[in-house]
Amino acid sequence: MATNIAVENVRKVYQTGKDEVEAVSNVSFTAEEGEFVAILGPSGCGKSTLLMMCAGLETITSGRIIMDGQPVTEPRAHVGIMFQDSTLLPWKTVMENILFPVKVQKRPMAEHKERARELIHMVGLSGFEEKKPHQLSGGMRQRVAICRALVTDPDILLMDEPFSALDAMTRDEMNDALLDIWDRYRKTGLFVTHSIREAVYLADRVLVMTRRPATVVEDLRIPFGRPRDRSIGEKAEFNEICAYLRNLIEKREDSPRRQARAA
Repeated sequence: MATNIAVENVRKVYQTGKDEVEAVSNVSFTAEEGEFVAILGPSGCGKSTLLMMCAGLETITSGRIIMDGQPVTEPRAHVGIMFQDSTLLPWKTVMENILFPVKVQKRPMAEHKERARELIHMVGLSGFEEKKPHQLSGGMRQRVAICRALVTDPDILLMDEPFSALDAMTRDEMNDALLDIWDRYRKTGLFVTHSIREAVYLADRVLVMTRRPATVVEDLRIPFGRPRDRSIGEKAEFNEICAYLRNLIEKREDSPRRQARAA
């Protein structure tokens, strides 16, 4: 398989007055074509900053990110993005929100309307095409956001904790919906989360990041094939992997505390 994403020794430093804050420190990894890579780590560790650099929405202090053989210097039309909030336009309907990237990129509207209808049906929103965001539940709004990210048929999908604000049952439903979409369209994906079980359930590989300044301390391939369903969460191997990742993160979190006490 071809490499869709290559992150090479990427570093991000923020200037706050006279001080510098290093958010991301020398991160390197690749994602192959059609691979779903979860980026796992504690809240505030720099996962989202890394994803926004991949999206071209955040500048890189040093290192480089390559997508489809080209350095990332700005947002790209072939990259779809999902944020923590659905970020829907409140005055537009479901269909209009989904087609908004088509309008912005000045693509042919007629052919994309058919794709939008197909996506709406696939995520279970048929009949809601003319509803406004305030008439939808949180889970439904995120389904619209998935459709919007996919309507232009991007090669790469970047997702920044898109289900973190949902209740547990709705989050499970959204995970299942995303798996169904992945089985059908098989994009290359980076998925930021702080949920260990979500990462193991969804991903082909899980990258574990440390607290800030964030760096990758584990790149674990998940041994479960596709398609998947929730029954894998009952397997001993699934829970062993989750326990391993939890112990790895907790050890990394505990290390600075020990150093502080020693000082």
